[in-house]
Amino acid sequence: MALGRTSTPYLLITPMTAFLVLLVGIPLVIDLVYSVSHVTFENLRAPTLQGLGNFLTVLRDDSFWRALGFSLKFAVFASLAQILLGLFLAIFLAPLLAKRPWLMALLMLPMMLAPALVGLMYRLVLQEFIGVLPYYFELFTGDSPAFLDPDHAFITLVTIEVLQWTPFALLILYSAYQAVPLDIREAAAIDGAGPLRRLQQIDLPFMAPTIAITFFFRFIDSFRVFDNIYVLTGSGSGGSTTTISIYIYEAFFRGNNIGVAVAASLLLLLISFLVLIALLKLAERRA
Repeated sequence: MALGRTSTPYLLITPMTAFLVLLVGIPLVIDLVYSVSHVTFENLRAPTLQGLGNFLTVLRDDSFWRALGFSLKFAVFASLAQILLGLFLAIFLAPLLAKRPWLMALLMLPMMLAPALVGLMYRLVLQEFIGVLPYYFELFTGDSPAFLDPDHAFITLVTIEVLQWTPFALLILYSAYQAVPLDIREAAAIDGAGPLRRLQQIDLPFMAPTIAITFFFRFIDSFRVFDNIYVLTGSGSGGSTTTISIYIYEAFFRGNNIGVAVAASLLLLLISFLVLIALLKLAERRA
């Protein structure tokens, strides 16, 4: 009987453990083998081991570092903009959303669209010759910027990312704002604290963990972005809009160098893991 009670928890988690091993463990082992092998589509079933050569190839490639720099810059700017805008909307719209909660469903619509579809839509809207936005710029100002050229592409891509994914930040931060104890706010108001002071000393400290977690989710998602940027600009002129995901895609499908692509993807995984550790350490210090 004791043995049965002891083994019951392990029996209960066995199906999920087996599922995770099949879903994550086996592909990870295959990726590790490919990352230290010379492998193309021709010898996919019989790769040739070559040590850490693929990792050295990636680390010596200037295109990889440019793609990494672009991805980091894109993720930082897009994530900060989403957090700041989502926080502002969560606080500003809180009274309205409390009375009409169904409005939240309308605000969530942009994030319901597939990123590739969003990219295609904005490519048509921003197209230099037939796009709606360039037409009205030309009509009212006499000139229109090329929104997707190398000089303006970064700002355009960040803006599109912010427009689509700010609703996610709004949803999470609004929930955190609603979870702040009302009696503390009322006590602070009775003591004479104004709205700005209550925001600084009550609301933001209570919301800080949620803000950090939301920033992490949005940073990782923006860092590995592929769909909408690939549809809008691809790798860009001279690789100006090549993200790390596009770099991996081109190495895999266009360069026919699967080992290098897998090595780059493992480096991407490592960077994401390091970012997670850094944010967890920061959260521990604040706690």
